[in-house]
Amino acid sequence: MGGASVEFDRIVKRFGNRTVLSNVSGVVRPGAVVVVTGPNGSGKSTLLNILSGCLRPSSGRVRYLDAGQEIERASWFERLGMAAPDMAVYDELTALENLHFFARVRGVDIDDRRLGDLLDGLGLAARDQRRAVGTYSSGMKQRVKLAQAVVHEPGVLLLDEPSSNLDEAGHQATAALVARFRAQGAVAVATNDPREVAWGDAQIQLGV
Repeated sequence: MGGASVEFDRIVKRFGNRTVLSNVSGVVRPGAVVVVTGPNGSGKSTLLNILSGCLRPSSGRVRYLDAGQEIERASWFERLGMAAPDMAVYDELTALENLHFFARVRGVDIDDRRLGDLLDGLGLAARDQRRAVGTYSSGMKQRVKLAQAVVHEPGVLLLDEPSSNLDEAGHQATAALVARFRAQGAVAVATNDPREVAWGDAQIQLGV
């Protein structure tokens, strides 16, 4: 199957004298959801940050591929989307302004209607989309973070605790988002939520 994928082999990550990841290998391939589980501190978020290219491993190799051909790390960012609890959105901007900004960073220009449809699909009502994000609840901000991760239709989607701070409706919207991107690309989810674990076609368990 064509499409973007990530292969990682014997990844080790140390912070000072502490080893967080030790010889972790796997692949995030098109048409599948890989779920990364493990106790707090086992390195779930660290692994996703390494796969995104935001963090370098202490040793081991990460390969980025498109249709089976290895691509340069710099080109990888055009194909990647990521959402994580510690990612920032701009409080002084509205949700629509945030998405315009993140889309343009990715080299994409999208009109308000399409951005509004994306936010609406994640449960952010039209009346709220033009309010400053600084006035939002944590759950509303999480919806904006998920939207910015997919605004450019990435080939690989990395999600760290995607349903955090979301109600049941938000969880269902996130599940639908994951299903859509599974159908068109590759998805990795770091979580201990049993509902999110159930999305997985494969599982990497850390800290065992």
